[in-house]
Amino acid sequence: MSKKSSFKHKLFEDLQSLPKDIQSLLSAAKDQLKMAYAPYSNFMVGAAALLDDGQVFTGCNQENASYPLCICAERVALYNIGTSLKDFKIKALAITAHNPTKALTEPVMPCGACRQVIQEFEARQGSAITMYLTSDCAEVMRIKGISKILPHSFSMDHLM
Repeated sequence: MSKKSSFKHKLFEDLQSLPKDIQSLLSAAKDQLKMAYAPYSNFMVGAAALLDDGQVFTGCNQENASYPLCICAERVALYNIGTSLKDFKIKALAITAHNPTKALTEPVMPCGACRQVIQEFEARQGSAITMYLTSDCAEVMRIKGISKILPHSFSMDHLM
């Protein structure tokens, strides 16, 4: 059963329809699934961010018995950038997920906390980040900028 999406995006039927650098980025995100620690949810997530200079930063989710202490793959990848570089430009962010106990039949979206962090990274670099979302399914969803799925975010403008 497919859901109707009411935001602007593009759906690719398979990886071969994507540019080679994005195929490699999605592969790096998928490789991170092996490092995910998800003994409670069995929901493993991998992420990889491609910078405009070609560097790739990766991350995977890490769960904890005290659930609020868990961290998502997207935030791990982005914070790896933030702790390594003062200035950066993220060209693309690939996110994939796998659950060995349940088939994931559509691309998986970032959670609300990750959407907020992506928004902040877009603000830091002064431009949108193109996201490529997938899962066990063959489809890849491309979303150009977090505002498409987080239209009314909290930002530093609210603080200053």
